[in-house]
Parts: sequence; C-alpha cells; structure tokens
Amino acid sequence: MMKSVALDLRETADLPEAVTPTAKQPRITLSGVPDDRAMLRAAAELTRDLQKPKPWIYWTDCFVSAAVGYAALIGAILAPSLGWGLLAGFVSVLALYRATLFIHEITHLKHSLLPGFRVAWNVLVGFPMMLPSFMYEGIHAIHHSRTRYGTAEDPEYLPLAHMKPHTLPVFLLVSVLMPVGLLLRFGILAPLSMLSPKLRRVLVAKYSGLQINPSYERRAPEGEFRRQWAWQEAGTSVWAIGVIVAVATGLMPLHAFAIYMGVISAVAVINQVRTLVAHLWENEGEPLTVTAQFLDSVNVPPPSVLPYLWAPVGLRYHALHHLLPSLPYHALGEAHRRLTAALEGESAYHRANYPHLPGLVGRLAASTMGGARRG
Repeated sequence: MMKSVALDLRETADLPEAVTPTAKQPRITLSGVPDDRAMLRAAAELTRDLQKPKPWIYWTDCFVSAAVGYAALIGAILAPSLGWGLLAGFVSVLALYRATLFIHEITHLKHSLLPGFRVAWNVLVGFPMMLPSFMYEGIHAIHHSRTRYGTAEDPEYLPLAHMKPHTLPVFLLVSVLMPVGLLLRFGILAPLSMLSPKLRRVLVAKYSGLQINPSYERRAPEGEFRRQWAWQEAGTSVWAIGVIVAVATGLMPLHAFAIYMGVISAVAVINQVRTLVAHLWENEGEPLTVTAQFLDSVNVPPPSVLPYLWAPVGLRYHALHHLLPSLPYHALGEAHRRLTAALEGESAYHRANYPHLPGLVGRLAASTMGGARRG
C-alpha cells in the first residue's frame, strides 16, 4: 500500500463547518484518531425520540416509487419515439433506484416494527430487480462492525484512495454488467447449484452478496436467516428463469428485454457512483475508532439538491448513518440539524460534511493518481 500523506487533525480544528475539501487536500490519517466523546454523546442523547420508524412513510415512499418506476419502464418500452423513450427510461431509473435502496433500510430494521415490509419489498422490488434482500442482509452488518469496518474482513470496503487509477473505471464497469451477472446467477447457476454441492459452496461464498471486497467469502446461512434466504432465492430464480424463457420463446421482445436490463444496469451504475463517494476509502486495513470511521464517511447535506436523486432514502447522510445505524432514514435530516446546531465548530461532526458529488469524485480520483505517482 502507498503511504498516505498525514493530515494532523489538530490543524483542522479551526476550520469552519462549511469547509470544502478539494483534490489538493491531503488524506486523513485515520489510525489512532481518538473518539470524539462529546459528538458520540450528543448523537445518542439528541436522537432518542427519532428511533422509531414511521410505517406509513416506508410503505408509501417505497411502493409509490416502485409503481412509478414500473409504469415508466412500460412507457419506455412502448414509447412512440426515442425522445419519449429516453425520458420514460430516465424516470424509471430514478424511481426504481429509490425503491431498490430500501434494501439498505431492511438490513437495519427491527422487522417487528414494520411487519410484512420485507416480504412485500422482496416480491415487488427485489425479485423484479433480481436483488433479494438476503444479498445485503448479514453482509451490511459486518460493514458496521466496530472492529471490522475497513479491514480485510469488511465485505463492503476497499482502500480505493490508495489503489491504482484504473481501479475506478473497472469499479464502474462491473456495475454496468451487473444485470447480466444477476440473470446468470439466479436463472442458471442457482438451479444448477441444487445438483452440485461444490457449485453451491462457491455460489454462496462468492456470488451471494452485494460486496466489493473480492477476497471476502460468505458463510452459509443458518437458522431463520436460512429460511429467509431460501424463499427469496427461489422467488428470484423463478423470475429470472421466466425472463430467460420469455426472451428465448419470443414472448418478451428483444427491445423490451434490452430496456429492462438497461434500466437495472443504470440503477446499478448510479448506486456504484454513490458508493464511490459514500466513504473516503482512506483506511489501509486497521481497526478504527467510531470517530475515525465517521471521518472516513461522507455527509452531503442541504443546501445541495442533487443528492435527493443520487443519494436518496437518507444516504446523503452516510457518515451520520455510521454514527446511528438504527436511525430510520426519514429521521436523519432532523438528526443532522440537531447535531449541527448543538456541536461546536471544532467537533469532528462538521468535518464529514461535503458540498457536492463532483468534488468527492475528484478527490478520490486525485488520491489514486497521487498514489500512482508515489508508487
């Protein structure tokens, strides 16, 4: 690994809250950063009344988004002109992206507080998008582990800021091909794995999670989660096989299939770009304090407007989410306002706020280029 340029946190103590990081700023040295006790205490105390999810918001937001997305997808397929088709496809991508991102909420929800939501989401969103919730449940919990975040055991972490410049385009290319991989995984490999224990072990270990760490291998599910996995995988496989058969027999025209796969691909690309800027990716494998994990994560709060589209369902407050992972997405904005008002300028909380997407992408790209020169 290339050695990072140290940024003494004491030098940033006097920076104003609205400081705008640039590609020229040095990296943050995360190792050894002590916990900001005042920030952690305020985060716990000021949000106690925000912990309960509001079912009507979850059900309405998620499934109205899904309905709009599917209607626009049909509109894109039936559009009388290219212009209308592109417009409908754009609406479909944004709406289905929003609905799909509720998979993140499902991983954190206490399901007794939203009975039936996981089942409904999988049937109405997870199966058609070929992303059942078992692909994220369990995986994401490790990413929030106090001792495993940013280490080799974290399935959702790579030290991208220290890697070669070609890593970023490859990272995005994988998402472009994601719908093809999902169709093969559920439509062909999943049924075949029922006949081959060896294939099944490989499929579970390497191809059953939304992970970016290629060295991570998933364990076979147990208990209640095994039952959840079984019906979700079966339902998604039935859908994927149905799509393959429909295309092969001509029931689904090739242009409709191409638009369907293109929408899923576009959703995956947007999410991959969001993933690129969800963290600074500057940890080199060491266990970190909660505050260091927070500083390696990103908030893109108002007044920036575009994050409503590329980081919906509360994900514009990703750093805050790492402080309070059980907080419902609809409460994150209020929690951010309270903490911003309560914590003084030297608090670590203000250092995780960034103004916009291009600056974050530029910072990451500059880090990889700088690392290549040092290497």
